[in-house]
Amino acid sequence: MKYRFLGNTGIQVSQLCMGTMTFGREADKSASEAIFKRCLDNGINFFDCANVYGDGVSETILGGLIAENRQQLIVTSKCGSHFGSEINSRGGSRSNIIESIEASLKRLKTDYIDIYFLHRFDDHTPVEVSLRALNDLVAQGKVRYIGVSNFSAWQTMKARGVTTRHDWAPVDCIQPMYNLVKRQAEVEILPMAKSENIGVITYNPLGAGLLAGKYGKDHTTGDGRLNSDDMYRKRYRDSWMFDAAKQFCEFAVETGYHPVSLAVAWVSRNEAVTAPIIGARSVKQLEDSLRAVEIDLTDQLYDAISELTPTPPSATDRSEEQVKVDKDNN
Repeated sequence: MKYRFLGNTGIQVSQLCMGTMTFGREADKSASEAIFKRCLDNGINFFDCANVYGDGVSETILGGLIAENRQQLIVTSKCGSHFGSEINSRGGSRSNIIESIEASLKRLKTDYIDIYFLHRFDDHTPVEVSLRALNDLVAQGKVRYIGVSNFSAWQTMKARGVTTRHDWAPVDCIQPMYNLVKRQAEVEILPMAKSENIGVITYNPLGAGLLAGKYGKDHTTGDGRLNSDDMYRKRYRDSWMFDAAKQFCEFAVETGYHPVSLAVAWVSRNEAVTAPIIGARSVKQLEDSLRAVEIDLTDQLYDAISELTPTPPSATDRSEEQVKVDKDNN
């Protein structure tokens, strides 16, 4: 396992981040503990969570697991998604952020969270309100670094501008969706992160199992989230995605790799990505993701994989200039 600096924070994290959304859901307490220990054995020191995962159960299980070596681990959590039955238990209001952090700290059995994310952009709360609350949490020592998840590039830079103007704790990490069939992040989010040296941990590297070869041609076979969760069905509903996934899985087998390992390695190969977030229901399922670090993804192999899905269009309409730049660089 290699380690990378997380943006401008000065801390080093493993090149893979373990996502804990399955803890207490698809993985019971015993399976979660086995997954956690396997990660530690492989040198992973980075664990991602959120208050909404398993309605708080994921944080509770993770909290019990990290207790023995808390200081050596980098732990994240999030707030902002609807959690609980109260009408105000959502969004980026100061009230919700403060209540959420206190509850997460109790479940995680820790005095601080290394990276605390706003789970999504709140259209109903000025971002200044949210960022001031987060800055206060940093000042109190309850949060070490601030992150944003599911923000667009302009939303992230707006937040960064606010923190710079007020001399508040900056947004040091982002968490966008990114995989071979969801490449929108390549247009502005990842270039922005590289330019500003922002840490990036990406989620869904396997496209909810689509790139693992779990689903048949009719899209209905296979035991996974695409067949059990409406959110994922909507996210990966386009037929071309299944066709591309089939080609990718065939390509992986032909080149001697497991599709899971190759899909994770492809995400990790983007120079803006600090660490892909991997997930698993069991240690057996985890193994293929762990082997991603063993793959030497050459430029030729990376390009061949990238050609299997459409490259997203440029952020501007001056596409003719981009063609000229590409030719000049060859």
